[in-house]
Formats: sequence, C-alpha cells, structure tokens
Amino acid sequence: MLGVGLSIVLRLVCLAIWTLCCYAVDGNIALANQPLSISLFHSLNRVSTPVISPNQKLALFVTSYYSQDNNKSAAYLSCIDIASGNIIQLTENRPGTSLSNPIWFDDNTFGFLRHGELYKQELRPGSVATVVYNPPIAITSLSYRANSGLISFIASVYPNSTLEECATLKHAESSKLDSAQVYDNLWARHWNEWMTLEKPNIFVAPLKISEPVWRVGPEINLSAALPRCPDALTRWHIDDYTISPSGGSVAFLARPPVENMTWSTNVHVYLVSTTGSSKPHLITQHTNGQASAPVFSSDGRRLAWLQMETPGYEADTNRIYIHTIATRETISIAHDWDLSPHSLVWSTDDRTLYSITGKRGRNLIIAVDVDTGHRQELTTSGSAGSVRPAGNQTALYIHSNLDQPGDIHMLDLVSGKTKQLTEVNKEKLKDVSLSPAEEFWFNGAKGDKVHGWLLRPCGFERRKKYPIALLIHGGPQQASVQGFMHSQWNPNMYASAGFVTVVINFHGSSTYGQNFTDSIRHRWGDYPYVDIMRGIDYVTSHYSFADKSRMAALGGSFGGYMVNWLNGHTDEFKCFVSHDGKFNTISGYYGTDELWFPEWDLGLPWQGAGRAILEVNNPERFASSFKTPTLFIHGEKDFRIPITESLGAWTMLRRRNIPARLVYFPDEDHWINKMGNSIRWYTEVLDWIAKWTNTTPPYHIR
Repeated sequence: MLGVGLSIVLRLVCLAIWTLCCYAVDGNIALANQPLSISLFHSLNRVSTPVISPNQKLALFVTSYYSQDNNKSAAYLSCIDIASGNIIQLTENRPGTSLSNPIWFDDNTFGFLRHGELYKQELRPGSVATVVYNPPIAITSLSYRANSGLISFIASVYPNSTLEECATLKHAESSKLDSAQVYDNLWARHWNEWMTLEKPNIFVAPLKISEPVWRVGPEINLSAALPRCPDALTRWHIDDYTISPSGGSVAFLARPPVENMTWSTNVHVYLVSTTGSSKPHLITQHTNGQASAPVFSSDGRRLAWLQMETPGYEADTNRIYIHTIATRETISIAHDWDLSPHSLVWSTDDRTLYSITGKRGRNLIIAVDVDTGHRQELTTSGSAGSVRPAGNQTALYIHSNLDQPGDIHMLDLVSGKTKQLTEVNKEKLKDVSLSPAEEFWFNGAKGDKVHGWLLRPCGFERRKKYPIALLIHGGPQQASVQGFMHSQWNPNMYASAGFVTVVINFHGSSTYGQNFTDSIRHRWGDYPYVDIMRGIDYVTSHYSFADKSRMAALGGSFGGYMVNWLNGHTDEFKCFVSHDGKFNTISGYYGTDELWFPEWDLGLPWQGAGRAILEVNNPERFASSFKTPTLFIHGEKDFRIPITESLGAWTMLRRRNIPARLVYFPDEDHWINKMGNSIRWYTEVLDWIAKWTNTTPPYHIR
C-alpha cells in the first residue's frame, strides 16, 4: 500500500510540475509555454538600424527596452563584428540611461547623441564617453563626413536666429504675460502640436579633431537662404535630409509654405552646398506630389529619392527618381512597377538600389538595377527593414516575423543566403509561446482575392472552441504585414490572451498593387465592410476551432472608423474597441490637420458631390442602429482625429444606455507612446474583450 500511495503522490507531483510548466502564473516569470503577457511584452528589447563602419567590418546598433519596476527606459550601444558575429557592449546598460543616433568618426572612434549633446568614445575596453559638442539647444538627425570634417544636424530655431539666439528667445518666451497664439493661416496645428515660430532647420559645422579637446563650430544654417515667408508660423519646415559622401552637398525635403499647404501633398527636394554660399536649388520643380527618402550615390554624383506623382494623394505609388547633379538631369526608373517601395539605399558600386517594398502582406528587400530597372527579390518572407550594405557582397538589415521580434540579420547579396547576427530577446522569450502566422485567401468585394493572417491562441488544442479577436488596421491605405510590432496592435498579444487572432487586408490596403489600394476611394464603408464580413465567414467555416458566437473587433484610426461602421451595420460581434476612430465624417473633416486626406478619399463637405460621399460613408448616420458594447480610447493630443470623435460616439451609446467605456489619455496623441500608458491600454483592452466574450485568459490581465 505504501508503494501504491507513493506512486500516486509522485504522479500528482509530476502532474503539478507539468501544469506549472505549461501555464504562466505571473507575467514576469518565464515558464515553459508562457503566454506573452502585458508586462513581458513591454520589457522586450528593440534593436536600431545598424551603422556600418568606414572599413565596412563593424556595425554599431542601439538596444533599448523598458523597465516597469523603474518606470524608465534604457538604451545602450553595442558593436558587432560582421565577419565573426562577435558582439561587445560599449555603453552602460541601466534604466534611465539613453542615447541615440550612433555615428562613426573613424574605424576606432564613434559618437552618439544623448539629451541633444554630441559624445565621442573610443572603440576599446574601458573607454569613457566625453562631450564633444554641447549646443545651446538640442540637436537631432546627426551625420558626420570625414572627408570634409563636417557634422550636420537638425535644430528647431526661430526665424533668422542662430542656436544661441534661439535659446535666448525661448527663455524670453517663457516670461510672456499671456499665452495666446494667433493664427491667420492653415496650419494652426499638426499631428500633436500647435504651430510655433520654431521650425526644424539644417545646420552644418566643422569638427576639428585634436586631442585632448575636439572643437565644433561655427554653425551654418543651410535653410536660411530659402525664400522669405510672409507668415512665420507656417514658414519652411525641413522634413528630412541627407549629406553627400564628400560632405560638399546636402539634399533636403521641404513642404513649401504656400496657402494650400494643408490640402496639397507637395513635398519638394532641394540641393544646397554645405559652404552656405548659395541658395538651395529646387530639383523637383516639374513634379507635383510627395517626395521622400533622398539618398546620395556612393560617389556623390547622383541623388535618388521616392516620388509620388499624383497631387493631393498621400498613398500614391512611390516612383524611383534619379538626379545627376552635374547635368541636372532627372530620370525615373522601374516606372512599370506596380508595387510601392518606401526606402532606398545605394549599393557600394552604385549599380543597384536596394529598396524595402511591401508585397502581399510582407516587407521585402528588392534590388533594382539602376540601368535597366530590373527587380530581384532578395528576401521572401517576414518583414525586412533598415537595409545597409557592408561591401559589395553583404548587407545588414532588421528582420522580424509575427512570432519573432526584430533582430539584425546578414544578407549575402550574391547567393541570397541570410544569417541571424543578434538574438536580443533570446533569454526573455526562451520559454514563451508565440504563435506563427497562417495566411488565407478568400473572395472579397468585387470578386477580388483578399488576403488575411490567422494566429492560433496560446495553448491551442484543436478540439476546443476559442473566441475571435479581429484586428482592423489603420490607414486605410496601409497593411497588416508579417512582422513583429511593438505597438498596441501586436497580434500575438491577443493570441496570448486566448483568442484566435485574425487580421484582414481589405480593399484599400497597400502591398497588393496600386489598383487594390486605390479602390477604397469614396468607398470607406463599402468594400472594407464586405471584405471583413466575408473574411470572418471564411475563417469560421474553415477553422472549426474559431467560435463565431464569441467575436470581438478592434481597430485604430481607420480601424476605429471601421469599428464604428460595423456597430451600425451588424450585431455579430459581442464587443468592439475603437481607438482614435472617426465617428462623424463631416465633423472629422473640419477637425483634422491634413485636409488632403479626407478631400482625396471622400470629398469637400460644402460641395454637393463631396457632401453626399461623406454622408454615404458616415458612421454617425447609423447611430440609431448601434447596439454593441464598445470601449473607446483616445488621446487629447491627437490632432489627426480629435478627441471629440470618440467622445461623441461614447456619449451617444451611454445616452442610449448601451454599455460603453471611455479611456482618456491627456498626454497621448494618435498613438500611445509612453510605456506606462501602453501597459494600461492593453490592460483595458484585453480585459474588455475577455469580459464580453466570456473568455478566461491564460494569465491574469489585471
């Protein structure tokens, strides 16, 4: 009997151990098959774009993370030997320490920005960072060119002021008797801030390297020679820039300060000498539309950038333009391409441009031959970004997947073979269950094939039924791609909470050709709604474990709009979550900052045709049909879709005695940027959808 009793005890012990290994008891403890809890997700490490050394043998990168115990973030710098893969940590790793923008001064000395100041440090054990440049105001977007001995950067300054004068003016501004800001022209505000007299300008300054003290200055404002603007509040705003390899020229992007700047997408490319002796030269004077991503060739003779050609349309195809500086001739290559690249970098021999381009829900590295326009896909799955050539045969890039956070990978440009160089979350995720994505296609609106992703819930058992979390992406001209997101819409966060997680790239989504993207114009509430409902029908008829009687739909921005639209058109969902979603297309037009977006997609509310299109696509028109419990989330500083949109929809539901909750963030904009707020966001959202779908998550949400 004793032997039998002992056997039973041992079996019970083993069962208990197995149970503990299969289920998490706390979000901070890593156990076998642990779900990706809210706290663990927010502690994950992130890697920055690799910065290749002058001899192309080393790369700098920043690793950053958040510590919930300290409520502080950390960022530290490391160096990787590209050939061997060996990594050494260069700066302190401690919550509260930060740095950004690493650069190389030479193969043995590097620099970085910390609190707007420039530091230098030697590449040797025990070296200590020292301040090189302590400007009177913070600087960003730093570059260095050894050939010219120049640093370049962006600083926000008052009209015609130096850095020192700007610091003085800022101090005087704080002593004003009143706080009024007066506007006569659009824009009054943009994204998350009201317009002020301070605007981003490009500066260069000589860096004199002489031990023991390095000296910087004097600074030259390369933007100062742009034409004067009668309204200083809406004057020139530098969006981005690149400096030539020799340091002799800068190319920058600027939106002209004209009357129609809030309803025109025109962003132009300018070239200027770093001597400051000449005015910036406009090189896109014959093109209307948005320019982006300028980059000089390795020999500095040519400049490439991405150019949209349809005025007023922010989701047009990006065309590749190349400008020869000596002849001032501009050509477009690969003009027959139906996909839209969103970044460019030259090969070291200047014969190829490497682009990051979306294709069928993936972000791929695609090589474009400069002479012929021929394209070759160098990666085929997941999401690639931040590609940087390191010689003629090698490139580094950031690779992620829906179940793999971003890491630095090496790509053989000849064979196409890849190798992972970093594993920054190996320890944190070693016992965590992340669901891989399964793709599916179905017949959507217009009879077109529509693409989606599905993730099975943590601890999946085929014989069980699981609730569905439908995530609806924003844009609408964006896509849910096969990549890991550190934001509020990471599909594995919902799979880890016990949901079959579904994302559908409805009509209007990018990465499926321009016609598919364009099709949503004037049809916000039409094609996407058909795609979503047919997609859900496909999932529930092809995946027996997906429970159609327990569904939640969640979305942000356009996704929030679509949640409001669903609420007026279907009762198939148990609950909704609308983050920064538009409720009324009429008031939404008058309250937004970038007018070109609603004007192109829908129309002008004071014109008959435009008013009709806006009303046809207006969720508020169907307010009497809303009946589903909804969680609304909004940030006070969201000027793209103002707080009144969520406030109005929430007011309507509560006035009609329909369950609804409003989560208000006074310090957030269109996104949730602060980690503490993001933790609260996920807590409210997962708790809400679990409650209304009668779901018990595999870990404690609150």
